[in-house]
Amino acid sequence: MKTFARFVGLLLLISMNIGAGAETLPNFKDLVGANSPAVVNISTTQVIKRRVPPHQFDIPDLPEDSPFRDFFRRFFEDMPEERDSRSLGSGFVISRDGYILTSAHVIADAKEITVRLSDRRELEAKVVGADRRSDVALLKVEATDLPMVKIGDPEKLSVGEWVLAIGSPFGFESTATAGIVSAKGRALPNENYVPFIQTDVAINPGNSGGPLFNLDGEVVGVNAQIYSRTGGFMGLSFAVPIDIAVQVAEQLKAHGKVSRGWLGVLIQNVTRELAESFGMEKPMGALVSEIMPDSPAAKSALKPGDVIVSFDGKSLEKMSDLPPLVGVTPVGKTVDLEVVRDGKTEIVEVLIGELPGEDTAEAGAGKPEGDDRRLLGMTVKQLDAEQRKTLEVDGGVLVEEVTQGPASRAGIQEGDVILQIQGKPVNDVETFEKLVGELPEDKSVPVLIKREKRSLFLALRSDDAQSKDQ
Repeated sequence: MKTFARFVGLLLLISMNIGAGAETLPNFKDLVGANSPAVVNISTTQVIKRRVPPHQFDIPDLPEDSPFRDFFRRFFEDMPEERDSRSLGSGFVISRDGYILTSAHVIADAKEITVRLSDRRELEAKVVGADRRSDVALLKVEATDLPMVKIGDPEKLSVGEWVLAIGSPFGFESTATAGIVSAKGRALPNENYVPFIQTDVAINPGNSGGPLFNLDGEVVGVNAQIYSRTGGFMGLSFAVPIDIAVQVAEQLKAHGKVSRGWLGVLIQNVTRELAESFGMEKPMGALVSEIMPDSPAAKSALKPGDVIVSFDGKSLEKMSDLPPLVGVTPVGKTVDLEVVRDGKTEIVEVLIGELPGEDTAEAGAGKPEGDDRRLLGMTVKQLDAEQRKTLEVDGGVLVEEVTQGPASRAGIQEGDVILQIQGKPVNDVETFEKLVGELPEDKSVPVLIKREKRSLFLALRSDDAQSKDQ
């Protein structure tokens, strides 16, 4: 009997806990009801041009009564050079007089943009401006007294916090999906200027440009993209923080374009081995691998090999923390950079410039000529004057072959140009040989290389003296 009573008591306790847990789950009913009217469906029409083959095919000489004659005529003569294509996305009203935020890729190359409101009105929208780097666009419709969203503060978001998205996935308007914040400040490939909010909210094609809400009904992000191997949702969604989106929108409204701060450096992450080689206690910050000519950094005391650990008083835990901070810094402002140089901390002042257009120049290496050396498991050769001009370097040696050894373990590859060893310039093969002979044993040292069109630091460890003579 006592056993039965304990069992009943245990069941009651479990049911009470389940009930208590259920009471803590958020109810999004009021949030959706209050904010859905400010979320819009965006449909666009783009002109898709047909790719014309470089060598047009001739229609075969077929008999008049051949059933294939009409087939070839239709596909080689009557195919239109261009056609209209329609796509769907989402957006949200940020002012009662008709300004709407969405994603830049939603309205890219659109010849017509139609905004559909929750009351079924359809309005033609004009593009005020679009910024590809942040994937934010600002639209304007002719209307008054529109329902609008409240803007929140994404800095106050915490990982694990509930969030809600409203949009039009696959054209299904006013669809609400919920989840949690999975991470903050997430860097994505080719998206250097946005510290994305990562969530597990279900986002699908058509959600792009729609709002991400916190539980207070405030917009904290613009749903921008997903990570997927199938084209559908897989639990990884990314939103542009609303403060960045609003800053972009304000510049687009005022100037039609976005001005960003520019430092003019190529950077890389600091690995454990590189941190050791630079005399740092732990990996952190952004390692300067190259300083661009005529850039703000080139006019300062900043050097390749410096590790930027703080920008304008804000600590940098990883490389991806730097570009967003630089991008939002006003052009013409002087900022202090805290850098680690030769194991010591220094302050470098830089006058921030304006980010120019992207550099698409490419550099390659030709067949090397001159003497070669095999050291550290690699063969290096002298660069001639033409190769240095092509690669835009003043010195260095070209890595012709890499075999088993310290160079391979450091990540050095064939075609790399070694520019520095332990902060000392490699002017030629003889200098390279001398610097390799001075390498400490069982300790990582920084090696600066140029690979294709960018510079990169690697941590090289010479395990023993014999490895220098391979």
